[in-house]
Amino acid sequence: MPLEIAIIRNDEAWPEDIDPLAERCVLEALKQSGAKVKGAAELSILLTSDEEQRELNRQWRNKDSSTNVLSFPQIEPFGPVAGLLGDITLAHETLVREALEQGISFNDHFAHLIVHGFLHILGYDHLNEADALQMERLETQILARLGVDDPYAD
Repeated sequence: MPLEIAIIRNDEAWPEDIDPLAERCVLEALKQSGAKVKGAAELSILLTSDEEQRELNRQWRNKDSSTNVLSFPQIEPFGPVAGLLGDITLAHETLVREALEQGISFNDHFAHLIVHGFLHILGYDHLNEADALQMERLETQILARLGVDDPYAD
C-alpha cells in the first residue's frame, strides 16, 4: 500500500478492533476525493483521551476544551499526496458522548470523524458556507460507500 497508516493508542479505552475501520475510512476518502498518492505517504491517527485532546486543542488552537477530532495537515491543501501527510487525533470520551447524544453507533460516528479529519488533511475545510457544503457532500458520499448514514440529514 503506498499509504501507510499508523494508528497510535494513548488511551486503552479504544476498542482493539477499530483499526481496520479507520484504514477503510481513510482509503475510501482518498478514493472518493480523487486525490492520488504520488509516492510513499504516511498518515498518523492518534486515539486519545479527552484530557490529551484538550491539551492539543489548547496548544494548537488556543481553545481550552476537548473536541472530537483534530487534524494537523503537513501537506499543502490539495497538493501532492506524498510524504508525511499529517496527524488526526480523536478523543474517546467525546466520541462516545456524541454518539449517544446523536443516537448513532460508536463505529458510525468514528467513521464520520476519521473521514472528516482526513478530508481536512487533504485541504478541505468548512470556514465558509460554500466550502462547508462541498465538504459535507463529499463526506456523505464517502460514508454512504462505507454503509454509514448521512450524518447531516435532519
